[in-house]
Amino acid sequence: MKITHTEIYRFSIPMEPFVIATGVMDYAQNVFIRVYTDSGLYGVGECSAFPMIVGETQETCLAMAKDFAKMWKGKDAGEIEQRIQDLHNVAAYNPTIKSAFDMALYDLAAKAAGLPLYKFLGGDKRIVETDMTIGIGTAEEMSELALGYKAQGATILKIKLGKKPDDDLVRMRKIREAVGSEMTLRIDANQGWDYDAAITCLNGMQELGIEFCEQPMRTWYDDRLSELRKQTTIKIMADESCYNHHDARKLINSESCDYINIKFAKSGGIHEGLKIHHVASQAGIPCMIGSMLESRIALSANLHFAYACPNIKYFDLDTCLLGHLVDPVTGGLTYKGYFLDLPGTPGIGADADEEFLKRCEKFIV
Repeated sequence: MKITHTEIYRFSIPMEPFVIATGVMDYAQNVFIRVYTDSGLYGVGECSAFPMIVGETQETCLAMAKDFAKMWKGKDAGEIEQRIQDLHNVAAYNPTIKSAFDMALYDLAAKAAGLPLYKFLGGDKRIVETDMTIGIGTAEEMSELALGYKAQGATILKIKLGKKPDDDLVRMRKIREAVGSEMTLRIDANQGWDYDAAITCLNGMQELGIEFCEQPMRTWYDDRLSELRKQTTIKIMADESCYNHHDARKLINSESCDYINIKFAKSGGIHEGLKIHHVASQAGIPCMIGSMLESRIALSANLHFAYACPNIKYFDLDTCLLGHLVDPVTGGLTYKGYFLDLPGTPGIGADADEEFLKRCEKFIV
């Protein structure tokens, strides 16, 4: 399968403003690509730039996409390892846009094999229930949202925190009081606390039945994660502290986390995500599959990946439900309440809606 050309789209999805500790997003800064081959097949990929977390913007992703597409032209799409290395040869970092190209390769490979991606990766379907994320607001606003999700059938909430410790404690106490004791609550500080604030918040929440805390501190405090973990009964999940399997190894060896969150925007896609999963599995560290603000295209790839990785025990695949004002996707995963499923079509099984693409800026390389 020789790569003939790549279509690159500015895939901006309008959404309701979403607030986390590090900023506000009012549209999903996504990029969508189609990698065409001389076999008649093309592979699709999507990434979601989240500059306050990963450092990439939609503009940097579009610029690097053009360079990556030039590098790949005329090369064999079936040589996944070599094509991923091509990307690393062009740029040392930029995992977000790399993840779109990685995704397209795996979509092509699975389509060529006539298999859904999860079967191509050796996986099987299983029951997957996503959490629902609540952005930062007042305690009253957040507790009302929590009650609304509970009324709609959600059983797992992920609460964004990372502001002033006293305010965060009030937020969580109000939410737990509102939803009762049976609902699963997990928290995500998005690097918003320093060490002292993390101690104050985690110790102040130990009686609230918190399942785990995701990324409590900035990554420059990684040397204190192990110390923090010993000071609280709340489990610690590494997110921004883990971009690749080397990060996973260091976190595990230093006993700095209980869980690891795998996101394609950090890992560069499926290829490196599988390596992180392997390292974590060998050490008995469960993983979560997470996401940024992707559409159902990338989320479908996330779900295929989860089906293929049995050590993924937690699922944060709710981005389409968090205020996307349009759904620019055909095919792909479906939601039945908060439970996810995939069609049996070859590859990822999702593509961009042609009418939506007509309104997107397009580049052909």
